[in-house]
Amino acid sequence: MNARTFRLLAASIAMAALGGQAASAQTYGFAAMQPGSLNHTASSAIAKVLKEKGGLNTLVQPTAGETVMIAIVNQGEADFAMANAPELGGLIASNPNLRMIGPIYTLKTGFWVRKDSGMQTVADLKGKRVTMGYSAMRALEPMSRAILAAGGLSEKDIKPVLVPNVVRSADDFVAGAADMFMFAFGAPKVREVDVTVGGTRFLAIPDSPGMAAADKISPFGYLSDIAPGPVFVGVEKPMKTYTIDNILFTHAKVSDAVVYKLIETLEANKADLIAVAPPLREYSAANLNKKYPFAYHPGALKYFKDKNIEAKAIQ
Repeated sequence: MNARTFRLLAASIAMAALGGQAASAQTYGFAAMQPGSLNHTASSAIAKVLKEKGGLNTLVQPTAGETVMIAIVNQGEADFAMANAPELGGLIASNPNLRMIGPIYTLKTGFWVRKDSGMQTVADLKGKRVTMGYSAMRALEPMSRAILAAGGLSEKDIKPVLVPNVVRSADDFVAGAADMFMFAFGAPKVREVDVTVGGTRFLAIPDSPGMAAADKISPFGYLSDIAPGPVFVGVEKPMKTYTIDNILFTHAKVSDAVVYKLIETLEANKADLIAVAPPLREYSAANLNKKYPFAYHPGALKYFKDKNIEAKAIQ
């Protein structure tokens, strides 16, 4: 081998090495809601694990809400995000590049009021100022109406206070502009509000007959049991809460290998997820495959096939 050939070969090897480094250094954007939300906390936990344990350099990108997150992932401006099932169901047709990875945890949600308000159930909101609209989180508008319906109420029975997202709902409640706020259990904002106003109470939802009316307004919702505990701020006794799945999704251009590795990494490092976001204790690769009418990413389907994970019912 002459000197010139040797130099060319060395240069080729160096370029190949640099190309490999560039590929491994690719950054993946993880769109999330605003800091203080459970979505942001859980997204941060997942991004941290993917970066530190899976070698996938993942950065959280805060946005105004799920409607925005869905749009930017569909456009490839972010690679991953989590949104609730009703939100995805309402926007999936207009965002054809979305691909599901699967449900990550449940969103146990509902309405809080001040502890000294005297209100105990959703029905007690009749005539009260209730946050509605959720222009940046479009699925929450029908969901809030569904929760009202579960309590035997409609929009005609309350005084709507329009807000763009749940953070604003909480802020308006603290400011005295609303008599309740809507959020999900496990979010830092819920505890912040509880401390700020001197105590809150979560409004109970009866088993029946309201859920039949609620199902007609917002699909994919169901009731689950909760009881007093550190996560369940404002819960004074065992009761039911409105529950939906929060789904991790990506876009069609993310490779099968990356999605496969994502699931594999989260499954192998669950303790690290829980350390940052305790609600992620619900996460399991076995629960990712559910019978939603959404397109799953081929990388996720390959993982399900390799691990013999069959699709389960939504509820």
